[in-house]
Amino acid sequence: MDPQILQEMAMRYFLEVVRCGSVSAAAERLDVAPSAVSRQIARLERALGTLLFERRARGMALNAAGELLAAHAKRAQHDIDRITGEIMSLRGLRQGLVRIVCTEGFAHDFVPVAIATFRQRYAGIRFTLDICSQGEVPLRVRDGAADIGITLSLTSHRDVRVELRMPAPVRAVVAADHVLARQPELSLAQLMAYPLALPDTESTLRQLIDISCSRQQLHCEPVFSSRSVDALVAFAGAGGGVAFCGELAARNRLRGKEVVAVPLRDREMNERHFEVQTLAGRVLPDAAKAFIASLREGLSDAELAAWDAAG
Repeated sequence: MDPQILQEMAMRYFLEVVRCGSVSAAAERLDVAPSAVSRQIARLERALGTLLFERRARGMALNAAGELLAAHAKRAQHDIDRITGEIMSLRGLRQGLVRIVCTEGFAHDFVPVAIATFRQRYAGIRFTLDICSQGEVPLRVRDGAADIGITLSLTSHRDVRVELRMPAPVRAVVAADHVLARQPELSLAQLMAYPLALPDTESTLRQLIDISCSRQQLHCEPVFSSRSVDALVAFAGAGGGVAFCGELAARNRLRGKEVVAVPLRDREMNERHFEVQTLAGRVLPDAAKAFIASLREGLSDAELAAWDAAG
């Protein structure tokens, strides 16, 4: 075996197939033809003298040899990131790249604003932001595809370190002139009489609503459903009905006085947590550590007090 092949393009393509689960999806992310990815995987397997994947109808799954190689490749990439970070730290935070993955609700306001605020202090730091489902965020962090994951969580995840954690209760969101806007607190039972805008069934928010409605034997039928939290909140802001989200996701609209977020008394609506996640055991680059510190500084005193009480 030629050891140099473990440092070449074939390894980069191999890791992308591991992350995506298929050649076609990996090719799309790499912006190359699927045949180019297939050739590199075949080249790697020839050099190692063994197959690395089980070829399935709906994608590629690592076999035992592939698992070993993937573990080696991820460790090697983390070592490179660590050494690069140490070199950059000698020069101060003048350069660097922070890779973030987050859920859709944080991508329209919270994360971009946090990045812009950070770059006012450290203009040389670059960022990438990927958006995925809540279930995928810890997987991307664990696979090394992202340095930082920002998400909402109901449970802990293996090999994931929680850098920041604070309660993220679900609020009922209505237009500022809605009849419910001045209520100090609401229940799901009260809201069933109004048109509801709900996220899709993959979101933790929808899961909590469905669990609570099932427990209370409430019939919950949305008039508007979308994966976009921003679309749901905009619908409520236009007077279309009641939407649901956390205050961080709707922070910009709340500041603009377009909508009001009313607390919900239902138990399940208060069981989510906002989390900033990293890979457990990994030494983060200085730029990523500084950005996490900046996130914490950017939270209000009230939010920090709630986080500290919960932690």
